[in-house]
Amino acid sequence: MAITAGDTVTIEYTGRLEDGSVFDTTDEAVAEEAGLLEEQPNREFEPLTVEVGEGNLIEGMEDGLIGLEAGDSETVTIPPEEAYGEASDDQSREFGREDFESMVGQEAAEGMQVQAQGGATGTVAAVDDDTVTVSFQHPLAGETLTFDIDVLSVE
Repeated sequence: MAITAGDTVTIEYTGRLEDGSVFDTTDEAVAEEAGLLEEQPNREFEPLTVEVGEGNLIEGMEDGLIGLEAGDSETVTIPPEEAYGEASDDQSREFGREDFESMVGQEAAEGMQVQAQGGATGTVAAVDDDTVTVSFQHPLAGETLTFDIDVLSVE
């Protein structure tokens, strides 16, 4: 049965950047080789089950699944506009350093992850004496992504 919107699918996948480096996978052995086990020690690397069309996958991944069947293997290349969008500077916001540190309850440091009230995740991009700049841009914005996908089941 070919996958259509509304189907529940179980897939295994490995996502790579243009340079071939692995940024995500469901395969524990691949995750270990890529160093993802160390970066995400509490994650279970196992097949993903998701309903197609519910918006739980990036647009290009969902589009790439349509028409595939259980047992199919496919490599899908996804441009930024169908993944996490183009990279842009307008995804950053400046905060007064004292106000920022009061909100998060700790000293600001570059690379620090924060979560806004609306749920958006940001990364502290710069800290100086008076201001803190936080980027709310997804780390994979601007990247072309390639996924090797194995469809295990379709319901």
